[in-house]
Formats: sequence, C-alpha cells, structure tokens
Amino acid sequence: MTDYKSEFNRALQDPAAYWAEQAQSVAWYKTPETILSKDENGNDTWFNDGELNTSYLALDFQIEQGRGEQTALIYDSPVTGSTTKFTFNELRDEVAKFAGVLDGLGVVKGDRVIIYMPMIAEAAIAMLACARIGAIHSVVFGGFAPRELATRIDDATPKVILCASCGIEFSNIIPYKPLVDEALKLSEHTVKHCVVLQRDQSLAEMTNDIDRDWRELLETAESLDPVRVLSSDPLYILYTSGTTGKPKGVVRDNGGHAVALTYSLRNIYNVEAGEVFWAASDVGWVVGHSYIVYGPLFAGCTTILFEGKPVRTPDAGTFWRVIADHGVNVFFTAPTAFRAIKKEDPAASFLKNYDVSSLRSLFVAGERTDPATYDWLCEILGIPVIDHWWQTETGWPVASVPMGLEFSEPKAGSVALPVPGFDVQILSEDGEQQVPNQEGDVVIKLPLPPGCLPTVWGDHQRYLDAYLSEHPGFYHTGDGGYVDDDGYLYIMGRTDDVINVAGHRLSTGQMEEVVAAHPAVAECAVVGVEDRDKGQVPAGLVIIKDGVNVELASLRDELVAMVRAEVGAFANFKQIVLVQRLPKTRSGKILRQVIRKIADCKPYELPATIDDPVILDEIAGALEEGNIGFIGEGGAS
Repeated sequence: MTDYKSEFNRALQDPAAYWAEQAQSVAWYKTPETILSKDENGNDTWFNDGELNTSYLALDFQIEQGRGEQTALIYDSPVTGSTTKFTFNELRDEVAKFAGVLDGLGVVKGDRVIIYMPMIAEAAIAMLACARIGAIHSVVFGGFAPRELATRIDDATPKVILCASCGIEFSNIIPYKPLVDEALKLSEHTVKHCVVLQRDQSLAEMTNDIDRDWRELLETAESLDPVRVLSSDPLYILYTSGTTGKPKGVVRDNGGHAVALTYSLRNIYNVEAGEVFWAASDVGWVVGHSYIVYGPLFAGCTTILFEGKPVRTPDAGTFWRVIADHGVNVFFTAPTAFRAIKKEDPAASFLKNYDVSSLRSLFVAGERTDPATYDWLCEILGIPVIDHWWQTETGWPVASVPMGLEFSEPKAGSVALPVPGFDVQILSEDGEQQVPNQEGDVVIKLPLPPGCLPTVWGDHQRYLDAYLSEHPGFYHTGDGGYVDDDGYLYIMGRTDDVINVAGHRLSTGQMEEVVAAHPAVAECAVVGVEDRDKGQVPAGLVIIKDGVNVELASLRDELVAMVRAEVGAFANFKQIVLVQRLPKTRSGKILRQVIRKIADCKPYELPATIDDPVILDEIAGALEEGNIGFIGEGGAS
C-alpha cells in the first residue's frame, strides 16, 4: 500500500505529472496530451484535449472488462416493498434505449435536461442517458417547491424536463406533476417536452401539450451508442444554495470528473471492482451524483439506490437490513441519519437482527459528526468510522482518512487529512497563514485538482466573486476551521450565510426573502442553530412593523407555511423569535455569525464595527426566552 505522505507530496510538488499518471486509469477515446492548462476565462483546466464518454466508462467499458453479468445497480425501496437488480448489460441497455428517447425529442449534445425525480432507478438511467449523448443534466431534488424549480428552469434553460408522477416520503404520497406544472407557469423559459414516468402509487394527469409518457416513448426509441465529448465539456449542472437566495449552478466537466472519482474510489474508499458500495443519499445532491450513480460504476462496483429513510421505513433497522441483504462493503451517509437511528434505537437492538459482517468501513459527511454519534458508531460497529469533508463545488472529498493509502488513525471531531491534490490552508481575514490550532478561513491553494467546478453556469463573474476573490490565489471554501499539530483538519462551520440542515445546504438569505415578504414583518434574520439530530436548523429573528398586532403562534404558522411553499418542507423552518432590533455593523450588515454563536451558547468576540453592543444582550434574552438553540435547556432538538 502506498504511503499517504509520499502521494500527497507528489501531488503538491508536480500536480500535472501526478494527475497525468492518475488519468491513465480512465479509458479515454483520445488520451489527453495537455494535462493542465488555462481555459478562455483564465481558469486552470484539466485534460483539455482528451476525449471520452462518461456513460461509456460507467457501463460499456465495464462490460468490455467482463463484468456484463455482474450486478451494477440495486434499487431497494422499502417504501414500495420492492427490490430490482440490474446487471451491467441490463443497465447499459436501459440507458442506451432512454438515450434514444432523448434523441427522439430533439435533445443534442450541449442541450440541458432537468431531472425532477425521486430515488428510483429511472433517475440514474436518465442521468447516464444524458451523458451518453453529451446532453447536460441538472438534477433538482424532488422536495423543492415550484418556485425553486422555476428558478433552475430559467437558469439552465432546458429543452426537456423529466419527472415522475410522485415521490414517497415515509408513507406519504407526494404528487410531483402538479409541482412541475406550477413551476412551468412561474418560469419564463419555455420547455419543449415534459416526460412523465407514471408510478402506480399516484398517476399524473397529462393535461399539457408538452406532456409525454415515459414508457410510451421507450416503445419506439432506438438504442444509441455513446458519443465522444471533450474532457472540458460539461457533464452536469448542480445547483447549490447561494447567500443571495439565488442558487449557483455548479458545473462539472467530463474528464476531470472521471479521473477524480475513479481515483477516490480506489484511494479514499478503498473499494475494488465487484464489491458493493452504498451511499445513502439522494440523486438530487452531489453525493448522489458522485457516489450513487457515477463513481461506483466507474470502479466496476455494485451501487445501491435506496428509496427510503433511516427510520420508519419500516424501522430503525432498515440500514442494517440493506447492508445484510446486499453484502455492502463500504457505506457512506450523513451523520444526521445515524442521529435519527440512535434516537429511536439507542441500544442498537435492531443491529443484532442482521449480519453486517461484510461491512468493513463507514464514511460520514454532510455536516459535522458530533463526538457522541461518532463514538456510538465506533462502539456498535467495531470498524473504522471516517468523518470526511467536501462540497458540492469540489465534487469529491477534500479531506479524509484515505483508506486505500497508508495513513494515521482518525481523530474524533476531525475530518482528517487533506486528500492528495488539495493544498488546504488556514488563512486569517487579511490573508495571513494561521499557525496550528488557530482558527481561520479554510481555503485551497490553486490549482484545484481535477473534478472541481470550473465555473458557475452562465455567470463566470459570480464564480470569481464567490470563490476566488476573497483570497487571491486560493479557492475560498466558505468554511471556518483549523489544522492541529499533526496536520488534521477541523471544520467548525460556515463563514457565510449558508446552513446545513440534515445534509441539505440551504441559503438563509433565501429564507429571509420569504419571511420578509409577510405583510407584518418589518425586518428579519434567519440563522442556523445547532441541533442534535439535524446538525443545524433555521431560526428566524423577526421585527414586527409598528402598529401591527399579531399573535406569535399565528405568525409562526403563517411563516412556516410560506417557507414550506417557497423553499420546501425539508428546510425545517419552525422556530420564530420576535425581537425589537437586530445587531448590525455601522454599514448595516446583520451580524449573523454573532447571533448564531449566541444561540449556540458559544463565546464570541464583540465586533469593533457594531453600531450598538447593547442589542446583543437583548438578542440573547429573546433567544433564551424562546428556547432557540439552548439545547441543554430544552431548546432546538
């Protein structure tokens, strides 16, 4: 096994040589000769002249290696009581046929296709079919409200929308088609076709001229072979929350993505072809893209697409059942899932009912893993539990214990060591490098390794402003943290106004826009406060307009309903506190980080620019009275 330090140093000292070597593991149509160069925007770009096809790498190439009859994808759905397995041959055939459906609708290389679907096999098939013909997919999480979907429609300007007739949350049937119809009414862009997969649990009404039936189109479609695309051609757009409320369309290229994910499966997750890798996430998030659909298939692994929840589908033992049924070797999910399991089954009694001896490592990411949950997992499983860290923008882990390399042991509370290729540093606000154990901005020195975003869709200036302007020469992650004396990285939380609710990155600015639209609200601030189960939950601090009489209970119900309608129920916006004033700098900026630390009962420094320090005492009193964030005193949990 290769030594971690030597690999890290090689990638640091000569990135082009290091990644040229790693690129040899990818089956290119045309092997790249230019490894690291600049694009038209002056950005670093990888393998620019290489040609490949992502769907070919995931399917056809695996068949050529003799894996045609190996299981490629397992669809396991406790909410419908069904399980379906696809071999690589079968999955390739399904993807090739649906690529023909898209082609028949006039979708060509470079066109965008929005996928608004639950966790069903057809979602993965649609993604791979887009990649097969060079179309750019944009998967939108099925829980998003119509206005959020409309925003993405207008930004991506898709030719086609693919949707299912419904999703299933626990035992609740959620019709998707009415949400899509409403989004199409709200959007300015005109979509040519809406292809609907009818599910037995709820059939959609096909009332629009653009509506097409998924299965009917398949009956007459021709199977298509993969097309050649450039390494730098976009594979997908994935929207992530921005501090302004307008989501940013993270762009992922084909070539760097393939190299990075292939590298990560081998060196970080330590899985080999034929093994079973399960990421319990959603295809609407980056984990679903990287480690449900693409990464495991690139590595020749069996991947699991799970339609269910960690609890109540049917119980807190469902994860252990999936691991036992399918012989999972490496498992990856969010800490919030295990907090839910631990809450319902603190003694892990369900675990005793299943043989999970196939499982050799567990990876967690999405939000900070609290030491209590980490220790509980280590105790009940007796295997390495790896807390690692990355972002939608990077597409693959920035820091982890690399299980495929020789490494030191993990440390509770740390996301471990920077992955080879990521030169992680801690800088002060004025750009000075911090000493060990001194907190600051977590940044990555350029060039970023392959697989990271090259731009924001349709708005390169926003990419520069959001990621590269804060610390010139560095990618600004938006997270704060520190590195200890051994080089282990600790992520302490967001430094911007994006919060992490049960693994979902959400913009507080977006929620503030909704809350501020209420006729009784004069001003508001939404902050993320710590929560035992979800990592963070949003809390709204609201100033009522003068002369307006309103009951807190009714106002809370109305604001919760508004956020559910405009953002989605998964935002978990439930807590409102009425305040007289908000703490601001003299320039008018609300001190959200200070509010958050007050709510979380953490020490904070009094900003020199605050206009009235007395406000902080008032905020603390209001929060305490409302039991927001004061976990130990019966608050947000």
